[in-house]
Amino acid sequence: WEFNGSFYQPSAFLMMGIPGLEALHPWISIPFCALYLSAVLGNCVILFIVRRTPSLHEPMYYFLCMLALTDLGLALCTLPTTLGLFWFGVRRIGFDACLTQMYFIHILSFIESSVLLAMAFDRFMAISHPLRHPAILTRSTVLKIGLAIVLRGMLSLLPIPFLLKRLTYCGRTELSHSFCFHPDIMNLACADIKVNVFYGMIILLSTVGTDFIFIVLSYILILRTVVSLTTREECLKALNTCVSHICAVLVFFIPMIGLSMIHRFGKNVPPLVNTLVAYTYLIIPPALNPVIYSIKSTHIREALLRALCRKRG
Repeated sequence: WEFNGSFYQPSAFLMMGIPGLEALHPWISIPFCALYLSAVLGNCVILFIVRRTPSLHEPMYYFLCMLALTDLGLALCTLPTTLGLFWFGVRRIGFDACLTQMYFIHILSFIESSVLLAMAFDRFMAISHPLRHPAILTRSTVLKIGLAIVLRGMLSLLPIPFLLKRLTYCGRTELSHSFCFHPDIMNLACADIKVNVFYGMIILLSTVGTDFIFIVLSYILILRTVVSLTTREECLKALNTCVSHICAVLVFFIPMIGLSMIHRFGKNVPPLVNTLVAYTYLIIPPALNPVIYSIKSTHIREALLRALCRKRG
């Protein structure tokens, strides 16, 4: 591209795999296939089990279904471009297709953050106010919370594609990943990106940042309640219901915060580190969450075993 002061947009971007290991992409695709398969099958199994088991029709498992749907969406958003690159060397992605993928990746990430907050609130109500829990978190209330979460993600991120389309791009068209990410696209522009940076930071802090703060506050209040319980068995039982959720929060937020910091402040971070953190953020949580909940939730495990026995019978 030659820049002469006019407005230019590339027809496509070029995606990157794992830098320095391009010759090994077919072999590297094997663990990626396993992770994607785990994400798709695991989350589908969670949805199937909760739908077919009336005893699981409770707020905790409704929120778990929201988490499974979000994880499924995240996996399916990045699967075509990642495996297309690793298997067939398809690096090119159209400009509008890239913005569309980026929009859905960010929406689903924000939705997952909000769902984790809703699950923290559910755990707080179940442990600290068990008698009021069924009356407050009714089925209709859970549905309204889910709708509010989706609308919040969609509306807060709606300006992002338009803010990127107004920019002039020239020279570099290579992305840092095998998927489209807002800071990654933004940094390819040769125009003033202060508005994009400012809006991105404000939205990130007011949504994901706020969610994380309230999740921490929820667990502080939960710990206060648990400490006041009379017996050790009651304490352990209460905390055990939170272990799966705590694992899901850590698996999601740690890579997300790391990737955001790298894109904004890590100019000297090796490309390989940037790539690994990005894949950890988008692929590991969807693959691990079903495993975490299947192992830790006795009700999910028993329902799964009943379903398997029924099929064998």
